Amino acid sequence: MEISTLAAYHCLVLAWYFFVLYSLTHLRTEERPSEVFLYGGQWKYLTVLNLFLQAVFYGVSFLADVLRLIKELRCAKCVISSRDLLFSVLAFPVSTFVSISFWILYTYNRELVYPKSLDGVIPSWLNHTMHTAVLPLALLEILATPHRYPAKKKGLFLLGCASFLYVSWVLWIYSVTGEWVYPLFASFSPAGLGAFFISSLAIVVCFYNFGEFLNRMIWDSLQIPKGAFSRWSSSRSLGTENSTPGHSTSGDISPAHSR
Repeated sequence: MEISTLAAYHCLVLAWYFFVLYSLTHLRTEERPSEVFLYGGQWKYLTVLNLFLQAVFYGVSFLADVLRLIKELRCAKCVISSRDLLFSVLAFPVSTFVSISFWILYTYNRELVYPKSLDGVIPSWLNHTMHTAVLPLALLEILATPHRYPAKKKGLFLLGCASFLYVSWVLWIYSVTGEWVYPLFASFSPAGLGAFFISSLAIVVCFYNFGEFLNRMIWDSLQIPKGAFSRWSSSRSLGTENSTPGHSTSGDISPAHSR
């Protein structure tokens, strides 16, 4: 995808997520079920945190595109590294987890994750924006441009830290309010809840590996020589690639892609 086209795409998606967050934070106060907006507000829900995460990611992506367009390649390199780390460790696995886990639990028993009382507060289109559209947009991002994944240990460590922080936030809210963020948690014993959190982390790790697999499968299909993927993806991201994928450029300064 041409840099200008990619910039336009990232700008549109960024504007979309800003609009969604604005719509979500400006719901009419008198229509809000009080039990939903207790301590922590909307920011205790992984869905809302994911929307903010996606907005940050697309903002960084758009900034990288702009820097490439104005030929500020040294600055672009740093921003692109941040973009790729954000996408690989958080943006893709979290959005995939949010979408798939929500609809599985919603189908089983919606009251566990999205009580019927919310239907009068959150429009259907906003629900699908939060829980459905995030997944195809994440997949489109993989198709749009290659991303350099970090070393496996580093990526999984950062993902584990992010998961630990969210679980700690959930437990803190329970300790303060005596109410669980999701009604589902109330049905578990302490041991069962621990097993649920560990299982959820394992699923997120699977989504991390799936994203890495898709990234390599799609961009390796261009028949880039083994070992040259990271150099080519770096030069492509910076907009300095030659017509032949994998051809070395003077700007090849990317670290090796993890295996």
